[in-house]
Amino acid sequence: MKTAAIFFADGFEDIEALSPVDYLRRAGVDVTTVAVPSKSMNDKHIVTSSHNVRMIMDMTLEEYLERFGDNIPDCVVCPGGSVGADNLADCKQLLIHLENAWREDKIVAAICAAPAVVLGKTFIPEGKKWTCYPGMQSASNPSYVKNYSNKVFITDGNLVTARGPGAAEEFSMELVKILAGDEVYKKIHSGSQQR
Repeated sequence: MKTAAIFFADGFEDIEALSPVDYLRRAGVDVTTVAVPSKSMNDKHIVTSSHNVRMIMDMTLEEYLERFGDNIPDCVVCPGGSVGADNLADCKQLLIHLENAWREDKIVAAICAAPAVVLGKTFIPEGKKWTCYPGMQSASNPSYVKNYSNKVFITDGNLVTARGPGAAEEFSMELVKILAGDEVYKKIHSGSQQR
C-alpha cells in the first residue's frame, strides 16, 4: 500500500489540505495527517484552518518522526494558506524531513503559498519547473524564480506544485494518478463527477 503524509499548521487553507486527504484515501493510499507545531496552537493535536475550522490530526510532527523515522512515506504534502505556509516554513524539523524525502526520491507536493514559502527554504525546487499562488513566487529563493510558471499545476519529476484553492482537485488527482495509477484515477474521476 502506498503511503502519504499531509502536514497541517495553524492557518492552513481548508480545501488545499483536505482534498488530498480525501482523494488519496479514496484511492487506497494510507494517509497520515500531521500537526506541525506553531506558537498559536493550544492543543498539539488540534490545528485551526484559515477559516477557523478546528481539526484533530492523526499525530503530531514529533510523534510522526518518532514513529516513521527513516521510513518516509511515498508522498509528502504541504498545503497552503499564507499563515499556514509561514507556520510550516518556520519548522526546521519539517524542512529537514522534506529534504530527506526528496533525497529518497519520494513525491514532494505543495500548493498555493507553500511551494514558494515552504519549499523555497529547501533545495527541492532547484532546477525544477514549479508554480504557486500568483505573486508569491517572490517569497521563494531568488534562484528558483526563473523556473516559475503560472500554470494551474506542474509535475516535474517528483515535484508536484499547484496555484491555489481552485487547483486543489486537479492537484489531488495528480497525486492519485502518480501513487495509485491511471485505472484508479479514472474510477475516482468518474465516481466523484469531476469535470
